[in-house]
Amino acid sequence: MATILLPVVVFVTAIHGSATQYLPLHNQDITHARRHAINNITVVTVDDLRQLGVPRLNRSVRDYYESGADQEQTLSENVAAFKRLRLRYRVLNTAHRRVLATTLLRHLVAMPVGIAPSAMQKMAHPDGEIGTARASQAFGTVMILSTLSSTSIEDVRRGAPHALLWLQLYVFKNRSVTIELIRRAERAGYAALVLTVDTPAWGQRIVDVRNAFNIPKGITIANFHNSMYDHFDITKGSGLTKYTNDFFDQSLTWDDVTWLKRITRLPVVLKGIITAEDALIAIARGANAILVSNHGGRQLDGSPSTIEALPEIVAAVQGRIEVYLDSGVRTGTDVIKALALGARAVFVGRPALWGLAYNGMSGVMKMLDIFRTEIDRALTLMGRRSVHDLQPQDVVRQEHYGRL
Repeated sequence: MATILLPVVVFVTAIHGSATQYLPLHNQDITHARRHAINNITVVTVDDLRQLGVPRLNRSVRDYYESGADQEQTLSENVAAFKRLRLRYRVLNTAHRRVLATTLLRHLVAMPVGIAPSAMQKMAHPDGEIGTARASQAFGTVMILSTLSSTSIEDVRRGAPHALLWLQLYVFKNRSVTIELIRRAERAGYAALVLTVDTPAWGQRIVDVRNAFNIPKGITIANFHNSMYDHFDITKGSGLTKYTNDFFDQSLTWDDVTWLKRITRLPVVLKGIITAEDALIAIARGANAILVSNHGGRQLDGSPSTIEALPEIVAAVQGRIEVYLDSGVRTGTDVIKALALGARAVFVGRPALWGLAYNGMSGVMKMLDIFRTEIDRALTLMGRRSVHDLQPQDVVRQEHYGRL
């Protein structure tokens, strides 16, 4: 059987050696025996990448990437909610050629899985955001670059000249800083802006507070290098919290969405919508797309999982703008469930970081390959020819079948 895939550009010169040859240098506490065991795991799933990648990180970075807010209920529910859904499939309808390609804001992508914004990716691996961007370029999909990236807007573009890139935005108290970020993204050929709207305050990540998390030595917030915005100046608790309180405008309103639409011609995606009511306002304010997100369980603990929130938002939007989803996606069948319930595409954050920590750019490529393979297999087993053939009736809650 063959899968229809788009031509891709592969930067083979940037790929590291095999996984067994790459020595985990990020966490010097890993014992030789543990290192040997890690390097001899055969990577088959995204969870394998987690088992391989996370131990390579030092404790503070590991906790920063892995933790959620407060008691981490939403963090765990993001994953658990997918597992409570069941897929209904049809038989004797095998598709010999399957289509994974779709369009996002009129840009053709080879698969409905993009890379969500994550701050300071060089903390995971020296390849950082350039490695992630090259991996997404090689697989013909989209990467959202964080405002708080450890590689600048321009350097990521130079490192992946053909990648489909979007820029995630926080709005700074000094609006001229935000405007300059937008202009830089426009000049560098970024295709959309992704405004994070769920941070009127920073969620309490307990482990970050206990660790007094700060940027590791040698890592910078590259978009503001050598400026007042290029450091965390901590006095207590999480340096990230103090940074955001000092510089980010946490009093955003819907008028700011209108302002953003007025100052740029780029499409605007609102990241952090979780209710139908806000989805309708987003449309009225001119948003081009919605990213259903709870910040990976890192903001309001006890908020619904994104896959549970998705159906009401899709019903409210009624196809007027595109709807995406992040948070909790770990398998190809998770992607299938989200698409069936109305998402145009999903974005993955932690899985990309696990791949990056595991083996740099090639680790992120491995992550994307796993998702592509699992989506393709699931379509085959469900008797579907295309990701666009998936329908809400393909997914039911586990209670539909009762319990023996």
